[in-house]
Amino acid sequence: MINKNIVLRRENNKPIVWDAFFNNDNNKKPLVIFCHGYKGFKDWGAWDLVAEAFMKANLFFVKFNFSHNGGTVEQPIDFPDLEAFAENNYSKELEDLDAMISFLISEENEFSNQIDTNDISVIGHSRGGGISILKTNEDQRIKKLITWASVSSFGKRTSTTGDLEQWEKDGVKYVLNGRTKQKMPHNFQFYLNYKANEQRLNIENAEKNINVPHLIIHAKEDPSVLYQEALNLHQWNPKSELFTIENSNHVFDAKHPWTENKTPYNLEKVVNKTVDFIKR
Repeated sequence: MINKNIVLRRENNKPIVWDAFFNNDNNKKPLVIFCHGYKGFKDWGAWDLVAEAFMKANLFFVKFNFSHNGGTVEQPIDFPDLEAFAENNYSKELEDLDAMISFLISEENEFSNQIDTNDISVIGHSRGGGISILKTNEDQRIKKLITWASVSSFGKRTSTTGDLEQWEKDGVKYVLNGRTKQKMPHNFQFYLNYKANEQRLNIENAEKNINVPHLIIHAKEDPSVLYQEALNLHQWNPKSELFTIENSNHVFDAKHPWTENKTPYNLEKVVNKTVDFIKR
């Protein structure tokens, strides 16, 4: 069963748009929640094919758009709402993930009878990996963590720092989206929020403190988030498992749009390894 573009409405907060992929039977299934990365969204590239693979493995797979990722309820693909994008920050993404977990395991979720609430895994790609690490450290409901091409520090990202004086003076800075050609705005609040919550947003501290199984998957030649960041995570948490993908990139050879009916070979390897890890 595939349910796309379900809307989680929240009082005093922007709604979250999400998808559910699962076999509609009477069995409770492990819940897997996928967090997209920076300038990402739940319908990017081959993520639907990825979701179908998890469904075939009899897992309850959820992917969602962070509330301030630039998408809207009416248009969840790409970035029609750059004002929301400008007001995004790491704290909001942590709140969004918390809201998704709490909703999915509650009776408000019409599919709650399909979910084993004691078996929750979180997957995070790129920046979503960093968010997933922080959340896993804070939330005992999460039993397994999987990061794909994850960052190991938020403080060193260009979206967090860079041109601070000019950024503060202008109140906003722009990052070009190479694919859509949009100038993506970051309001200075992004930096202020990071500084105000620097301890909470410290991925190294969180990783050292995690005591649930963590699978780290990273391509050795990743040009966007260097392989060294995977080595950092693995070093901080020696109990973690590091799975290296050779001759691939940041999105394991997928792209947007993805028009083929099967996932690229390396992404398929990532999915199979992840499924095995969750079902272990």
